[in-house]
This record gives sequence, C-alpha cells and structure tokens, in this order.
Amino acid sequence: MKSIRELYRIGTGPSSSHTMGPRSAAANFAAAHPDAAKYRVTLYGSLAATGKGHMTDVAILESMTPVAPAEIIWQPTVFLPFHPNGMKYEALDNEGNVTATQTIYSVGGGQLAEEGASAVDTPDVYDMNKLTDILNWCKKTGRSYWEYVEMCEGPEIWDYLSEVWRVMRAAVERGLDSEGVLPGPLGLTRRAASYNVRASGYKTNLQSRGLVFSYALAVSEENASGGEIVTAPTCGSCGVVPAVLYHLWKSREFSESRITRALATAGIIGNVVKHNASIAGAEVGCQGEVGVACAMAAAAANQLFGGSPAQIEYAAEMGLEHHLGMTCDPVCGLVQIPCIERNAYAAARALDSNIYSAFTDGTHRVSFDRVVEVMKETGHDLPSIYKETGEGGLARTWGQEG
Repeated sequence: MKSIRELYRIGTGPSSSHTMGPRSAAANFAAAHPDAAKYRVTLYGSLAATGKGHMTDVAILESMTPVAPAEIIWQPTVFLPFHPNGMKYEALDNEGNVTATQTIYSVGGGQLAEEGASAVDTPDVYDMNKLTDILNWCKKTGRSYWEYVEMCEGPEIWDYLSEVWRVMRAAVERGLDSEGVLPGPLGLTRRAASYNVRASGYKTNLQSRGLVFSYALAVSEENASGGEIVTAPTCGSCGVVPAVLYHLWKSREFSESRITRALATAGIIGNVVKHNASIAGAEVGCQGEVGVACAMAAAAANQLFGGSPAQIEYAAEMGLEHHLGMTCDPVCGLVQIPCIERNAYAAARALDSNIYSAFTDGTHRVSFDRVVEVMKETGHDLPSIYKETGEGGLARTWGQEG
C-alpha cells in the first residue's frame, strides 16, 4: 500500500475526484508541454456529467490558461473502460495539429492514475494490505495500528499528521465562524454556526451530539465553499473524521500526539479500502466516501478510548458495513445535498460504532476485509446513474416535489 500521505491530501474543495485531481492533471500536462499554442481537454463520464457543479472546468482552466488557452469538451455519456472519471489532455500547435496527448483518470481522493499504472510513481511503503493481516501482526507483537504506521512510514509521518490535524482544526473553526449561503444554484444556508449555538441549550447527551453535527457541518460547508480541507478519504466526506476528533479533543482534552496516533489508525483503515476497493463515488457510490470516512472515524475514536486492535477493527467494520449500498446522487452536481448532511450523520454513527464495539471483546463474524470486498462488489453492481453522474436518485427527483 502507498503512504497515508496520499490518503490525507491537503487542498481545496469541493471535490477530490472532480476538482483536486483534474487541477493536478491539468497543471502537470501544462508543465510538460509549455510550448503548446492551445490545450484541449475532453472530460468523460462522471467528470463531464457533474463537472460544472464540482467546478472541474474552473480547476482545469485556472491551471492551464496562464500557459495557453484551453478548451473543454464535455462527454457525459461516454465512459472509458478503466474508470468513470476519464480525461484526455491534448496539446495543439498554431495550425491546430495535436502534438501531444495523455489520457488520465481521477480515481478518488485527489489521486491520478493512467490505465494499468499509477500516474505518480510512488513506492509502496506497507508490506501488508489486508486489515486481518495487520490485526494479526498487532496481536503477535503486542503493538497498535499506529505503531505499524510509524514502522512503515518512519517517524517523520508525525510531522505530516500534525499538519493534517492543524488543517482539520482550522476548517472546523472557520466553518463555525461562517454564515450565509453556500455558492451555487441551491441557495443552501450554512448551518454549522446555528447548530453549534443551539447545542449549548441542551443537556449533556444531546449537547454532545449537536456539537458533533456542528463540527461536521462546519468542515463540509467549508469544502462546499472551496475552502482548505483534508481528504479523509475524499473532499465529499471530509467532515466526518475532523468532527469526531475535534469533538473528542475539545471534550476529553486528548493530547495532540494521541490525536495524530488516532489519525494514523484511521489512515490504515482508509488505505486498506483504497488499495483493495475504491474511495471514488464515481466508481462505487457514496459508500466508498462517507462509508469509509465513518469507518475511519470509528477506528480513530476507538483508538482514543483505549480499544484493543480487535475492537478497533470491529468499530471500523460496523462503520462501513452499515453504509453498504449508499448511492452517490449529488443534486445539481454540487457537494451539498445530500453530501453535507451525510457527513454529520456519519460522524454520529462513527461514535455509535465505537461505543458498540467497546461493549464487546472485539469478536465478531464478518471481518472488515470481507466488508471491503462486498463494498467493491456492490459498487460495481450499482447502475451508473447512482455513481456521481447526477442522473438518478435525489439528483433526478430534485424540483419535482410539490
């Protein structure tokens, strides 16, 4: 498996696959072909279907037009066989002749790939890629998941995770301080600030849940506004892990070192899914985004509360299992409805998964690895209209009520 640095990417929203990935691909192609008179970019499948709502065109043009003019062609009904998020970049000379071409895919979490190979040739740093194997290593050595991360990544990973935590905290706090309407045609009002204020009026148990909601809303609303966030594992699901960690940090006063260890544990969970299945909504639906984020946050919470490696695995398994089959159907192609609410709800479910697992010894019948396999199968069985194309589900019925 690759480094968890590739899972936790610091960048701007609203979408890791539709904004961050295309922005990087466009910048790389322009840098490789700076003498082009013009660029032509063809977007396929999901990228074309919901790209305008996700600001895909803005990201590409901002990266290429400082070098040369760029034209974008939209092909929403054409799906390339390797991945639904396909892009073809072409460099043209003054006569309109194509001088260079590259087909590349945005495969989720901001990562790019060419057919059959990673576009960024980064080395594998983990020798195990199944959680069952890592769990057995923990049992055999008496160590924790975060210690496996340190062993594979080196001690410098803690500086990176400290920066990840800083960006996550800042996104929560900016979101709580922001009011108004989110960009786009939906006219969706920011709710994080009001949820945070209203939570103070409830007794402790409901107040706690209200605060978690407000933290998840804060980060997700920042993402929808194009603010700086961390993919965890994607932009569309970036509110879940920060909400859980911020809440536990504020309410339980966990040290930063314990928070970064929890991030390392969560990173292993997300990495296993990314390596063995997918975290792209365009490939497997929202179960690969919010479902995986819930599993990551559940594992992180269980780590913080002293869960055993088996209990942590169980918490993660429940977080993902109970999101199986979740479709990706963004209204107007925006990462707003139902995405923002899903982040808040998944943060609460992550805490519930942690509690449920804490009442057990970690023994259960269905392994996390098996759920990952099922998630991949389920995602491939979902029709394309439910995988970030904006053609089915809530996206299709929007505006038909009343």
